[in-house]
Amino acid sequence: MSAFAAVDLGASSGRVIVGTVGDDRVALREANRFPNGPVRVGGSLHWDVLGLYRGVLDGLRAAGPLDGVGIDSWAVDYGLLDGDGELLGTPFHYRDARTDGVPDKVFATIPAPQLYARTGLQVQPFNTVFQLVAAQGTAALAAARGMLLVPDLLGYWLTGVRVAEVTNASTTGLLDATTRTWASDVVSALGLPEHLLPPLRDAGVLLGHVRDDVGLHGSVPVWTVGSHDTASAVVAVPATGTDFAYISCGTWSLVGLELDHPVLTEESRAANFTNEAGVDGTVRYLRNVMGLWVLQESIRTWNEAGLPADLPDLLAAAARVPALTTVVDIDGPAFLPPGDMPARIADEAARAGQTPPQSQAETVRCILDSLALAYRRAVRQAAHLAGRSVSVVHVVGGGVRNELLCQLTADATGLPVVAGPVEGAALGNVLVQARAAGVLSGGLEDLRAVGARGLDLRRYEPGATGGPSDRQWAAAERRVERT
Repeated sequence: MSAFAAVDLGASSGRVIVGTVGDDRVALREANRFPNGPVRVGGSLHWDVLGLYRGVLDGLRAAGPLDGVGIDSWAVDYGLLDGDGELLGTPFHYRDARTDGVPDKVFATIPAPQLYARTGLQVQPFNTVFQLVAAQGTAALAAARGMLLVPDLLGYWLTGVRVAEVTNASTTGLLDATTRTWASDVVSALGLPEHLLPPLRDAGVLLGHVRDDVGLHGSVPVWTVGSHDTASAVVAVPATGTDFAYISCGTWSLVGLELDHPVLTEESRAANFTNEAGVDGTVRYLRNVMGLWVLQESIRTWNEAGLPADLPDLLAAAARVPALTTVVDIDGPAFLPPGDMPARIADEAARAGQTPPQSQAETVRCILDSLALAYRRAVRQAAHLAGRSVSVVHVVGGGVRNELLCQLTADATGLPVVAGPVEGAALGNVLVQARAAGVLSGGLEDLRAVGARGLDLRRYEPGATGGPSDRQWAAAERRVERT
């Protein structure tokens, strides 16, 4: 039996999960879980990256003897390093407002179609390329001699080795989507210093060994994994064949397909689909959907107002609300920053000529119906744009626990939904480590077969609970499009 620690950092919490691999199966146990979230300093949002590192170290020390460590996290955010490798300030949070208006500034230099044809990346205001352009003229960027994305930064602190793992590097807007090398012409055209960009490494190779001063049991290897958490989660999708879509559902929802080649057409750009690198040379062709963030912020708002906000009770009440009464564009810019989501939902509904939700249950139902509607659009568009048929949707991540959302997703897409695993990113992280260490072998389908053994999966069939018809979902979709 071999033990591998998956450091899995999400936008609301971090986890160190130990995967024990043996007898062609994986057993997971949690060694440490710690909170994560933005810290507002001087009007800007930052990550408490030192607190995250402390939580990682506590988890690794509690994990016991290990045969490897792998790190995955959210995308795009980075730390700047000086010439001695010291961190220059705390990393900005992707929800910080400093990138407002920056995409248009970038497109004035490199037109959006030209940039997409090169990098294949959807336009999100927080993409690393926009963050770096927003940082031009600052003392930190002028002093920087290196840049590391969050999982690479923590890997550097553990091992002393500075690299950029490809799956997360592909979210920067600075990587060529076809060659998987840094797009030096893009970097140069935008006036960004090329010396910031570290050497690239694929997932599944040795990064280095944990430094002696960290205090683990023995000399523990650190392996590169799909360091973008979605890349690791897609490895864990318990699928066979290629005719599946996936939804990695957490604070964000990443909805898409696994492809062999990027889709760089103008139609794909106009639909705002992204081509991100996956493990083993695959492409994660997907769209970011706002995800459970809107629900999480609603609960926080109600808690602060002293209102009851128990999630199971809210979901049970939402299930009794008539379907599709109110729907909003859940991906609208109003829902990106932290704040009073129930008020924003009411405003968006009123602006669209709909009756705003009148209760907490109606607000929750609006969020879930709107999410399912966004999933429907994304799955169908991805299949059309990639020329791929889809027969099943796999949901992985924390959203697996939301039974109402899973059923609504089956109803909205008209496809069966297979829900599980919950800890998809951690499982995929462990599977890639185990193969790199020689404990497992084979391609992605072989790893998925190992990961699927012993999983508690649940299947949701469209229309199983008498939900809305396809015609009703289509009508709701038109209501959102008109807004």
